Amino acid sequence: MAASIKEVAQRAGVSLGTVSNVLNRPDIVSPQTRTRVLEAIEELGFVRNDSARQLRAGRSRTVAIVVLDVSNPFFTDVVRGAEAVVEGAGGMVVVCNSGGDSAREHRHLDVLEEQRVQGILVTPVSDGKQPRLDRMAKRGIPVVLVDRGAGLANQCSVAVDDVLGGRIAAQHLAERGHKRIAFVGGPTSLRQVADRLAGAQAALSEQGLAAPLVVETPVLSVSAGRQAADEVVALPAARRPTAIFCANDLVALGVLQALTAHGLRVPDDIALVGYDDIEFAAGAAVPLSSVRQPREQLGRTAAQLLLEESTDGEHHEHRHVVFQPELAVRESSAKKRRGTR
Repeated sequence: MAASIKEVAQRAGVSLGTVSNVLNRPDIVSPQTRTRVLEAIEELGFVRNDSARQLRAGRSRTVAIVVLDVSNPFFTDVVRGAEAVVEGAGGMVVVCNSGGDSAREHRHLDVLEEQRVQGILVTPVSDGKQPRLDRMAKRGIPVVLVDRGAGLANQCSVAVDDVLGGRIAAQHLAERGHKRIAFVGGPTSLRQVADRLAGAQAALSEQGLAAPLVVETPVLSVSAGRQAADEVVALPAARRPTAIFCANDLVALGVLQALTAHGLRVPDDIALVGYDDIEFAAGAAVPLSSVRQPREQLGRTAAQLLLEESTDGEHHEHRHVVFQPELAVRESSAKKRRGTR
């Protein structure tokens, strides 16, 4: 059994209040008494029950982040940015994985509310109204939406302009002389995927080119990318796209693997652009062009907004921060299409 604060007081020959002062306000305790108490703590292996103390105070130092896919390096970098801010403020971050499952997301939120966390950073599975999150905000638990756009009055949000990201990817491929372009990713019910596709469609329309061939995937993963590439390769040569824009880098890496397995060269036979610019993109067998998101900055900004709201309370004014993506051009799409100037 863990030693209690009462046992520490008995071992040190002091009152419970003195032990409490050593733990919480050591400056008001004499050096000699403080030393006795600390020695008793060490001898007994006492560990303070900080969660109970925080519950009594009605305030926790734990910030939760609920991500869509913990295996996606994009979210790993977002978490790293949030951790830097929260830990710098003396707190800690716990990570929950919804796996794109609304029921699982709700179970996480229920437990986090019961634990009285200081606040929650979340990329919701659904893009619609979030009565569950609204209720938490009304109960005093700040919620910040991550990788979700503005428009919700009850939460702060941080996001990237994904329509612009899709636009610059498609423009880049069009400028390289590609006229048959495919979009691979999904599900398109995800706002990020839909926005990236919409941006690509708009850019190609402005260039007078046909809309992209859409190969929708059930998830944004390497294996889904491989399967989608198999579908593309199976098309007749006259219809096969000469360039593919993928909704994220994991899908793009899967596409690259499958194209290579089929004996197709990237970018000579099919050019390729991903999205997120995760660390693996530049290190791929063929360095991958990718639309870069400021992943750690998303996490840092979301955490800063949450801590501000936690401190400001009812005086807090919600903010919606939107970052601009950039295109990192690498070998997978750098060449111009043969026959173009």
